[in-house]
Formats: sequence, C-alpha cells, structure tokens
Amino acid sequence: MTKVAILDDYQNAFQQIISVENYKDKFEFKTFTNPFVDEKEAAVELEDFEALFIMRERTPMTKTLIESLPNLKYIFTSGMRNKSIDVEAAKKKKIIVCGTEINQNPAAELTWALILGLCRNIKQEIDNMFQGYWQTTIGMELKGKMLGLIGLGKIGTQVAKIAKAFGMEVCAWSENLNLSKANESGILPMSKEDLLKNSDIISVHLVMGDRYRNLITKKEFTMMKKTAFLINTSRGPIINENDLIEVLKDEKIAGAGLDVYDKEPLPQDHKLRFLPNALLLPHIGYVTAENYSKFYSQMLENLISCVKGKPLRVINK
Repeated sequence: MTKVAILDDYQNAFQQIISVENYKDKFEFKTFTNPFVDEKEAAVELEDFEALFIMRERTPMTKTLIESLPNLKYIFTSGMRNKSIDVEAAKKKKIIVCGTEINQNPAAELTWALILGLCRNIKQEIDNMFQGYWQTTIGMELKGKMLGLIGLGKIGTQVAKIAKAFGMEVCAWSENLNLSKANESGILPMSKEDLLKNSDIISVHLVMGDRYRNLITKKEFTMMKKTAFLINTSRGPIINENDLIEVLKDEKIAGAGLDVYDKEPLPQDHKLRFLPNALLLPHIGYVTAENYSKFYSQMLENLISCVKGKPLRVINK
C-alpha cells in the first residue's frame, strides 16, 4: 500500500474533496494541516512516505529534504510550476514530479478585492461598524485614475480588463513587455520609473525570479505618489519588505494591499500586522473551491497513473 502525505492542507480540504474510503485498499493518506516548524521536523514526519501532495510555495522541497526521504518516489504539486521544489535533486533521485492545472482568474479577482478594499477603506469601516460608529472615512473613486501593472501576463491582462470596465487608464511595464499585446488591449507601455511616478494604484503580477527580487525598494517608493496604493498578489520578495514597512509607517504612500510575504505563514508578531494602512490577506489568491477540487483530483489522478507506470503532467522529464 502506497503511503501518501498531504502537506499544508490548512483547511483540511483534501478529505472534503476526495472520497478517501474509495482508495483505502490502495493508498494510505495522512493529512498535515499545520506547517512544519523546520526542515528537520519535515524530514522526520515524512520519512516513511512514498508520495507527497503539496501546495506550491508552502513546504519547500529542498535538496537536503529530498535527499533525507529514503522512500520518496513521487511529488505532486498544485500548478505546473513550483519554484520551491528542487527539481534537479528530485530527478537525480529518480523521484517523479508532476503538476496540475490551475485557474488564473482567482488571483485577478482577489487583486480587485484588495484594490477596492483600500480605495473604499473597507476594513476600517467594517471594524468601525462593529464598534458602533458610522461613516468614519472618505473613499477614492477609480474612474479616471491610472492603474500601473508591473507584469502583463495572464493575470495582469485580466486585471487590466476589469480596470477598463471601471473607466480607469492602464499602463504597464516589465522587462519583456509584449508591446503589440499592450497596444491591442489599450494599455500604455511605460518605463518602470514613469509607471511609478504616474500611477494611482500599482499592482504587481510577475513570475518570481532573481531578476525581480527586490524590484521595489526605498528608491522606487520615493518615485510614487503619496496618495498611491501598492498591491502585491504575486510573490513577497519582489517588494523589499523592510522598506515597505518603513514607507507605510511614515505614510510615504497611502497604503498597501498584500496577499504574499517573505515568510509564510506570516509570523504573529510581524510588523505589517500592526500598520493601519496595510490591508493583509493570508495568501488566498488561488484558494478557491474550484481550484482545490482541480488540484486534489488531478494529484490523485497523477498518483494512480504513476503507480501504473504511466505518469501524467510530469514536470521533471
């Protein structure tokens, strides 16, 4: 019987989506709902497992962790890209790594939840309503404002379409910006500096890589309007977290809406948690019933196929 560990299943969703009883004669499943304290704990807890179901960018599958798991044969991740897996280390140990499909629209939708939450002071007004107050803030309209997109891939393009529906102007920058695609969508290409200077709202939609680490630091913050909002639903390290805390604390920008962080889960005593102009969510951009159903159903499908010797959706060919 194949022993399978489901990692970082914070909501215990796997057992709600998959009828485990139907597979009890083939697979022994164990769900871990809490993150491991460190890699040492992960190595001890996962020592006996042959297969792992993982959510991307949660427990890192490092070279040392992979090499410390003697029975591991398969890693199944959500999505077809997971930078927290050392794919080469897995390949060297002949561990098959497979992915799943993923819906892109939830991240774009959540981006707008953060934008609207900041512009209309939703968190403050909700908190104040529960304390008995009435109309304590003044919001900002979107129509006629400039939205600056750092990254114009699938998610950035969806965000741009919604901005147009609100009557906003949209500009974009990335190192490999597709100019014809931008022009077709009515999006104004800009240099990074001009985008930072002219945008009322800046939203980050980049694939994390070394070239984009610390893309926005104190230098970039000085270019932004004092009334600007910064949104990040991409990856935490794209924005220098310490510099962001400093500019929010000093009110050098109006606020930030964040779904991603340098360290996740975000520590309870993290400084961002105590800033009134930071609207924080716990990395739920892809956390939807539709996505989770797709993830776990396809992970199980991948597992069954691998056991039969016919792997599906292989990442490390």
